[in-house]
Amino acid sequence: MKSSARALAIAAALLAGCSVGPDYVRPTVDTPAAFKEVGDWKPASPDAPAPGDAWWAVFGDPQLDALQARVEVSNQNLRLFEAQFRQARALADAARASGFPTINATAGATRSASAAATASAGNAPPVNNFSLGTTVSWEADVWGRIARNVEAADLRATASDADLAAARLSAQASLAQNYFQLRAAERQQQFLEATIAAYERALALTRNRYAAGVAAKSDVAQAESQLRSARASALDAALSRSQYEHAIAVLVGEAPAHFAIAPVAAPLPVVAAPVVLPSTLLERRPDIAAAERRVAAANAAIGAAQAARFPVLGLTGSAGFRRSDLAELITLPSRYWSLGPTLAATIFDAGAKKAAVGQAQASWEQAVATYRQTVLTAFQEVEDNLAAARYLEAAAAEQAAAVAAAAEAETIALNQYRAGTVSYLNVATAQTTHLSARIAANNIAARRLVAAVLLAKNAGGGVGPSSAGAP
Repeated sequence: MKSSARALAIAAALLAGCSVGPDYVRPTVDTPAAFKEVGDWKPASPDAPAPGDAWWAVFGDPQLDALQARVEVSNQNLRLFEAQFRQARALADAARASGFPTINATAGATRSASAAATASAGNAPPVNNFSLGTTVSWEADVWGRIARNVEAADLRATASDADLAAARLSAQASLAQNYFQLRAAERQQQFLEATIAAYERALALTRNRYAAGVAAKSDVAQAESQLRSARASALDAALSRSQYEHAIAVLVGEAPAHFAIAPVAAPLPVVAAPVVLPSTLLERRPDIAAAERRVAAANAAIGAAQAARFPVLGLTGSAGFRRSDLAELITLPSRYWSLGPTLAATIFDAGAKKAAVGQAQASWEQAVATYRQTVLTAFQEVEDNLAAARYLEAAAAEQAAAVAAAAEAETIALNQYRAGTVSYLNVATAQTTHLSARIAANNIAARRLVAAVLLAKNAGGGVGPSSAGAP
């Protein structure tokens, strides 16, 4: 018995190295040498933050830094992905446990009698049976089915970890976008309030001129209409700020009713975003890493499905004590043991296991398509925001000149109106043009910040925008 068990163990060890299924090869993707919309942007510097670092710190906003720290510990979507990662890791541990022997302990006590025994022995008393033992079973992973399942489960856990990183990056980017949009709405509200004050002075001027008989009633009506429109715009900006504040509250895991961000008077920062190479992008983005790991897991699942078509070789054993007298249960005469190999093979399953292999192969093809589409989408997102950063930079320069010209035109029109050489319509037109130009400039500044944040996100979080001064 000992020699047969030893031979079985040696054979199982020799065969265990044979794993059925294809070896994994990363799917090929068409990676361009450079981004089309890179323009004059500089490549990312060697000291750029690594993935997972505080890429938003380059904006130099302590309030944003504090809010990002709260996202890490309080965002409920992150808690969800963390739980999913722990679940995937537990499934990997369970798959790994299949490669080890299973040991069970048993204990039993029965009291039995039979009609045949009573008839032959004449009122024979019931018989007691007591048992105490252990059973051991182990499957020899001859074809690598267990190894492939462990490989697939480990890869799924790695993909889940990348999903968590992607969710964290998405939450951080969403917070930064909402924060800068809040500051843009706040900035717009501030200069609308300054405009309202100017319109109030203009309304007082037209009323005085109307009272002196040198202005028409229509001038007063137009000045009053302009003032009320500005007040309505200020209220709309306040609404936008409140809604962004509520969105930030949810991102940091707090009810909006208990959350507030103090207003500031500082202008929006101006940023210029460095660029990563396309090949580097594949290594930095967690969503690409997750998709690629799922391809590898699907590849391992094909091997597991193929190995399941072969016979299963196992080894079972049991040992213990069995006695009708409880007092003599744990004695040498009561002991028993058994040990032997088992071989199980499916004779007919109507093609079920073959279909399982086809399903695994189709799942692999789906994972490959998802991976390649994820890469293409990543390239598109980088190109989109590179273009946005480049064109918005030029638009900001043009709009700044437009604001300066509109401010000068407003001053000239107001002086001419005071001198009585033009009607108030000229003033109203100049003031409206100046206000529209300032709103447009503020919107462009906000869009530049959002593009910079998105570009940092698109690069995998490891490359953040670099500061280029403030207006």
